[in-house]
Amino acid sequence: MGFARACSVALVGVDGVVVEVQADLEPGLAAFTLVGLPDKTLTESRDRVRAAVVNSGATWPQKKLTVGLSPASVPKSGAGFDLAVASAVLGAAEMIDPAAIADLVLIGELGLDGRVRPVRGILPAVLAAADAGYRNVVVPQQCAAEAMLVPDVSVLGVRSLRQLIAVLTDAEVPEEKPPDRPGRPDPMLAGLVVPGAGIGTGISRGAGRTGGGETPDFPELSDVAGQHGARRALEVAASGGHHLFLSGPPGAGKTMLAERIPWILPPLCRQDSLEVTAVHSVAGLLPPGEPLVARPPYCAPHHSATMQSLVGGGAGVPRPGAVSLAHRGVLFLDEAAEFSTKALDALRQPLESGHVVIARAAGVVRLPARFLMVLAANPCPCGRHTLLGAGCECPASVIRRYQARLSGPLLDRVDLRVEVEPVTRSDLLGHGGRGESTATVADRVREARDRTAARLADTPWRLNAEVPGHELRTRWQAAPGALAQAERDLERGLLTARGLDRVLRVAWTVADLRGRDRPDALNVAVALELRTGIARGAALAMGTRS
Repeated sequence: MGFARACSVALVGVDGVVVEVQADLEPGLAAFTLVGLPDKTLTESRDRVRAAVVNSGATWPQKKLTVGLSPASVPKSGAGFDLAVASAVLGAAEMIDPAAIADLVLIGELGLDGRVRPVRGILPAVLAAADAGYRNVVVPQQCAAEAMLVPDVSVLGVRSLRQLIAVLTDAEVPEEKPPDRPGRPDPMLAGLVVPGAGIGTGISRGAGRTGGGETPDFPELSDVAGQHGARRALEVAASGGHHLFLSGPPGAGKTMLAERIPWILPPLCRQDSLEVTAVHSVAGLLPPGEPLVARPPYCAPHHSATMQSLVGGGAGVPRPGAVSLAHRGVLFLDEAAEFSTKALDALRQPLESGHVVIARAAGVVRLPARFLMVLAANPCPCGRHTLLGAGCECPASVIRRYQARLSGPLLDRVDLRVEVEPVTRSDLLGHGGRGESTATVADRVREARDRTAARLADTPWRLNAEVPGHELRTRWQAAPGALAQAERDLERGLLTARGLDRVLRVAWTVADLRGRDRPDALNVAVALELRTGIARGAALAMGTRS
């Protein structure tokens, strides 16, 4: 009788659980039994592992073989357990030393020829192994760079089961050269990307910024004609992490403005990069050759998206949705009034908490969802309701129903509401000069965030939009009398209690942009104007930047 064990990792959402893979050999009729709550993909590993072992030059044990995945109560899915199952079987057959794999975490899919294929979710899996105290990990060589992002973990990248056996038996490691396919993609990387999963999502690339007369490789904010008020709102939203609603006629530049927000946001810090990379790795959206996401992601799903595609879900173990793919970045909902009301209202909980909890029969998954939401919508179905003499023929009842698709509770969670006016001929032809560049605005956003970070040091919050209203009213108070106008709006019913807190958060962001120690009455007036859309003579408080 032989027994051996190795370790692998089961992913539930973006959280990992270390699984002990135990192999037991007993005399009897040759059979292979796999237990421990495996899914269909994992059950099929019996055939993959057997063929891979034989084609790697090893002998398959002709005994009764039982492989158990412990803890048995945790659902296991995917082909990432193949490498651990093969190692445990070889250890039980004493072809390799069982002690050499007892505390080794192995992650990877096996081909029938013994090659090790990359799998999704390597980063969160290795993070889970490190948190559990494991320090030695074996992964497919194509995923080694992603695994090496985890500190204090020794990573071994292998291309085949033959290489792993040679390493564990101190034999000469055979060289496994990648196939020479000039101009053709590596078929081994096919499993890393889920077809169709990246529609409407994107990781900002081309972070380099050119100078001189070269063309920048990112959306340039100065290309937006006019829209000085909306540009200021963009700056406030990016500085404080405030949600933004852009309303205006078609062609005014709402989409152009939203597409430029990721580029005025600061690059992700190390911890945020790991969080974003983990989500995209699990979702199969991590670009090959780019193991670490350094820029804030941008996700813009189509208005036909379902509730499951927005918040996450699907058959079996829930998958990350758009709110998680936009974590630490921007979620842009263009034509927001065309989304289903059920899908939009599902965003209310992650907007407040910064995460989404999905309960399914296969288990409960908690996914990160701390994003900056930008909504864009026309004022009516034809889009001409706010234009004088434009000939809008939408009945008043149709306009009310159209605008009511964005529910009051959802809009109450949006800090900034801006009317985007039609572009004038002078602005479009550039008679007024071009606006500020993306780099200039990004520098101001970075400086404002640095002031916020210094004030919120040693607290669980990093942006003004995350600070609870109670803390802003007691711990970081505005200037005396600064909230008088906001309090009057609360009494008149123009603001809810949540709305007052959000006005105060925006006022702190305006103060940070202007270099003030705390908000004054003018900063609060700007925040009220940005939230309610009612002119209060505070338009110049943000300066004359354009």
